[in-house]
Amino acid sequence: MRLIFLVPLLLPLPAAAWTAQNGMTAVQTGPSEITVIHDVRRGDTDYWCAAGDFAQRALGLPGKTRLWRASPKPRRAGDGIVFTLDERNAAKGAGLSQFGSGPRDGSLPLAMAVGSYCRVIVPFFD
Repeated sequence: MRLIFLVPLLLPLPAAAWTAQNGMTAVQTGPSEITVIHDVRRGDTDYWCAAGDFAQRALGLPGKTRLWRASPKPRRAGDGIVFTLDERNAAKGAGLSQFGSGPRDGSLPLAMAVGSYCRVIVPFFD
């Protein structure tokens, strides 16, 4: 009888969703692609935070690894944003403006995405 309860554990599981430090949900959707699920009232930089945090903490990539936006702009209402770790999959003109040194290709190092754009959202209770 106990064996019946173990059968569901043997079935393949879907890709696991992962919660970034800012509370957004990210999932790996390809060999170099990270999708950040749509979240109401979040700005583009919140999506960069979630993708960078996922790449660093879930995938174990170093902070100097570059991240590009793969979803073209503008984003439709209700759509998440796909990011890529592969420059060849970057959407033209969809990255963030970047000041200072480094490539001017719309990419950010993971450490900058996390260090500059991650903030903890504290829920408001009535």
